[in-house]
Amino acid sequence: MTDSDDSAGAEKAPSLEQSLREVGAAGRAAFGASRDTGRALRRLVSADLALARSSLGRALAWVGVAVGVGGSAWLLIAGALIALLQRLGWSWLQSLSFAALLSVAVTALAVWKVSRYFDHAGMHATRRQLSRMGLFDEDSEDEDPPVREEQVQAGNTQKGSPQR
Repeated sequence: MTDSDDSAGAEKAPSLEQSLREVGAAGRAAFGASRDTGRALRRLVSADLALARSSLGRALAWVGVAVGVGGSAWLLIAGALIALLQRLGWSWLQSLSFAALLSVAVTALAVWKVSRYFDHAGMHATRRQLSRMGLFDEDSEDEDPPVREEQVQAGNTQKGSPQR
């Protein structure tokens, strides 16, 4: 190969100044694309939150309707149950007491289920992991400080001695 072949096959390398301009232009283009992506994501989150807020309001309205209609339906069912028990020979007191006990049992079941679901909403595992990472540590001042090994050993030797 000759020098003429090398110069003909290879293009002239850009100057340092030209390379810096190209890198700067690419950096500005990447920054602009990142900024546009961030704006689009912000608009998406904003629209999603607006939709969730609207849906929550409508869901609460329908929950109110369901509670009202469900309550009146239960009253009608309880009245029909009491009438059926009367026809079967139960006294008024027995029929009303049975319907009341049935209502209390269903209410107790619902309260138990709600308390279990609210316990799940506490995000205990997430809190535990964040606490291990040292973030959002919720130590209160009324908790006992951690016990050191020297204190444990001192406590073991003092157990045999009488306390005053």
